[in-house]
Amino acid sequence: MKFIKNLFSPFAPLSDRTYTILIIIDCGIALLLWQIFAAGGLIPTPFKIAEAVLRIVGTNDFFDNLFSSLSLTLKGMGISILIALVICYLSLVPIFYPIAKFIIKCRYLTLTGLIFLFTLMTSNGHNLKMSLLIFGIVPFFVTSFLSIIDAINVQEYELCKTLRMSNWRALYEVVIVGRLDQVLEVMRQNFAIAWMMITMVEGLNMSEGGLGTMLIKSNKYIDLGTVFGILVIIFTLGVCFDFLLAKLRTWFFPYTKLQLRK
Repeated sequence: MKFIKNLFSPFAPLSDRTYTILIIIDCGIALLLWQIFAAGGLIPTPFKIAEAVLRIVGTNDFFDNLFSSLSLTLKGMGISILIALVICYLSLVPIFYPIAKFIIKCRYLTLTGLIFLFTLMTSNGHNLKMSLLIFGIVPFFVTSFLSIIDAINVQEYELCKTLRMSNWRALYEVVIVGRLDQVLEVMRQNFAIAWMMITMVEGLNMSEGGLGTMLIKSNKYIDLGTVFGILVIIFTLGVCFDFLLAKLRTWFFPYTKLQLRK
């Protein structure tokens, strides 16, 4: 009885085993309701989607499209992280701070109106997709990184002054090295944005293939079973990457486990 009461009580402790059981129960109920209410309707049932996933994975060009999407996403993520880190570190220099603040505001710019401009600025479809992906990701990375920098306690900078460090040395020790673990956390949090955008940018140029190309072609012919199957694959891959990045953070920086337990 106490166990059930804790499930509906705010701030009640939850073990990993209980959390796993709750996920399985919730997913089971959701799939059952989906199967009941979607049967005979326009939306495909979970069983039809599962069949579509197996059929898609078994096709010859699936892994080529998957590799195309993954390589584009990871390359865009890598370049975006480097650009965002340079901007954020330089934002501590007063002359560069307004630039960082402006880039943050670029979150509210829609890519739809800028596609023509990027088309004129790039030489081919691959560069167009890469530039749009980077432009869409960088403002969110900069926003997250700057929030981490703003949260640094002033005492850490004062300690560096006490140790007679220069301002550049304090920047290196406190911000660059001292917050390196949080860079991976920001990558994990913002990977979803890049993974969500990949289907959109791949629809602008289908010559290189990709999961986005498969999704748009299936949408064109209203093949909802295949559409939902591709969406399930995209969702599953996103969850796996999220888990992998979380594990990489604890592997490279074991002390973060103590922070998570707190």
